[in-house]
Amino acid sequence: MSDEEPLPEVLAKPLRPGWTTGSCATAAARAAFEALVSGLFPDPVTITLPGGQRPAFALALTEAGDGFARAGVVKDAGDDPDVTHGALVVATVRRGAPGEGVTFRAGEGVGMVTRPGLPIPPGEPAINPVPRAMMRQAIAEGAEALGVAGDAIVEIAIPGGEALAAQTLNGRLGIVGGLSVLGTTGIVVPFSCAAWIHTIHRGVDVARAMGLTHVAGATGSTSEAAVQRLHGLPEVALIDMGDFAGGMLKYIRKHPVERVTVAGGFAKMTKLGQGLLDLHSGRGSVDLDWLAARVADAGGDEALRAAVTGANGANDVLRLARERGLDLPALVAGAAWDTAARALAGAGVALDVVVVDRAGQVVAATAPKRV
Repeated sequence: MSDEEPLPEVLAKPLRPGWTTGSCATAAARAAFEALVSGLFPDPVTITLPGGQRPAFALALTEAGDGFARAGVVKDAGDDPDVTHGALVVATVRRGAPGEGVTFRAGEGVGMVTRPGLPIPPGEPAINPVPRAMMRQAIAEGAEALGVAGDAIVEIAIPGGEALAAQTLNGRLGIVGGLSVLGTTGIVVPFSCAAWIHTIHRGVDVARAMGLTHVAGATGSTSEAAVQRLHGLPEVALIDMGDFAGGMLKYIRKHPVERVTVAGGFAKMTKLGQGLLDLHSGRGSVDLDWLAARVADAGGDEALRAAVTGANGANDVLRLARERGLDLPALVAGAAWDTAARALAGAGVALDVVVVDRAGQVVAATAPKRV
């Protein structure tokens, strides 16, 4: 992602929802447990989602051996551009010790948690609490139907998951060796911002748990690299904020750190300066009249203000201001700070804003001030 690269536009047509990795793992675990006990794989296999829905999943893999049964489900993320769409989610189930309930292990392609701050403690497989609860419920239902105890060891694998995880922020969050098994509703909503905001929140949680006092949220890879160089921050302090400035700032207001930096390209920080907390192009555009007013504040003449209102976007305005020697980025940074400060009001956090050009150079930075 770069600072100039918008998120995909959602077409004006119904979008097909899909299933989370947690739902697929639950279906595979239920089928494998039943096969372990009865010798028969239910296909399709039906599970209960947190909202009470009862979807059925076809099995793509079945295998049984000495003391184990294994089932696999191919993940269908619907019309969402999910990195795990089409991945095979495999559950291998063995009988557990009496009274131990369901315990979890990470197989191929499922990561392990190595840092504090996540919902799962270090040393545990990266299988989130809701998928764990779904699997426990599914196995309990199967055990009751079959008249047996529900003690089981469940190993979840996603073949090829370690390579897929390289396309995610798992490494930054301290999840190593593969993917996370995620999901809160069991359903993937296409192009939902919920997953991104969830990752933002977990990034803040991990930074706090590791004792970091300064984090930086950036709108893209260019501004992230620039703010990391500027402040000498470790990777774990970098929050992939994207367009969701409000999502990060409102979370930090409730879960404060000593200092937060908001960094972004000139266009994105202009939107923040205008008062927008969602910086995506689909939710608000750069207001050239607003920029023309800032040019006037910087001492620009009427001809330049007219040129700004007719400019070809924010970066064209930046070019015009530079040609006239006007420090327009400083005014944008100050306005962006004001918007961010309102979102953080009362948190006691030191806030600063960094504006970066397309070449990755810092063109403006405010001093940190507590809000």
